[in-house]
Amino acid sequence: MTTSETPSGAPAPTGRAGRNLPAAVASAVVLLALIAGSLAFWKPAFVGLVAAAILLGVWEFKQALATRGIAMPLPPLVVGALVMLVGGYLGGAPALAAALAVTALGTMLWRLRAGVDGFVRDATAGVFVAVYVPFLAGFVTLLLKPDDGPLRVLTFILVTIASDIGGYAVGVLAGRHPMAPVISPKKSWEGFAGSAVFCVAAGWASVVYLLDGDWWVGVLLGLVAVVMATLGDLSESVIKRDLGIKDMSAIIPGHGGLMDRLDSLLATVAPTWLLLYYLVPVS
Repeated sequence: MTTSETPSGAPAPTGRAGRNLPAAVASAVVLLALIAGSLAFWKPAFVGLVAAAILLGVWEFKQALATRGIAMPLPPLVVGALVMLVGGYLGGAPALAAALAVTALGTMLWRLRAGVDGFVRDATAGVFVAVYVPFLAGFVTLLLKPDDGPLRVLTFILVTIASDIGGYAVGVLAGRHPMAPVISPKKSWEGFAGSAVFCVAAGWASVVYLLDGDWWVGVLLGLVAVVMATLGDLSESVIKRDLGIKDMSAIIPGHGGLMDRLDSLLATVAPTWLLLYYLVPVS
């Protein structure tokens, strides 16, 4: 998710940070409604929703990498992604890790069919995508697994979204000092401060009132989340700049590609799971 943005002088219909705000808000509402509905009624439905999103993200990566002549092996990644997500939900962390290992090996073996030329390039890209997209997403299923799993997932989503909202609001209103002008010119330190305040508040409230945990755990979660969400967004920006593209795709109105929305979520989910697993007992 995009955070910490400064005024860019964009035309009025797209807002000061360069988004088509009506389309972006409508798309976000629809996505959040689907997530909330699946979490409220049936855990496997949420796993299915995550799986659909991750498969789309893997496809977006294949299309983006192709612009640089990289032929990422898609079939083993599709199968591996499904196994990682379902395995994580049913078998926990050991199953998720084992599925990643098999997926990486399967990706390399599949690429052998195309010959020697470009093998390292294409196989490396496949293993990178396997780790970056389905493996990290698998930690969402680990969050979901306990009895209070839906509340843990909701906590993770709220904290990460808080980073986006805080960074966007404060960055647009008060952003003056660029954080990483070469990588993402619209990000500002003022926006990052806004993200931090919103993240800490969301972490504290979610851990205390949703999970019945200690307040300091919520504060710690917020601090970790704002750093990871920002790094995730910057990493995605570096990938797109290296590939010479603006968005991973144009599938979500007002947002770009699905991976353009998942970047901070993927970066935040593993440390969120780790903190909640060890510091917040299952209620």
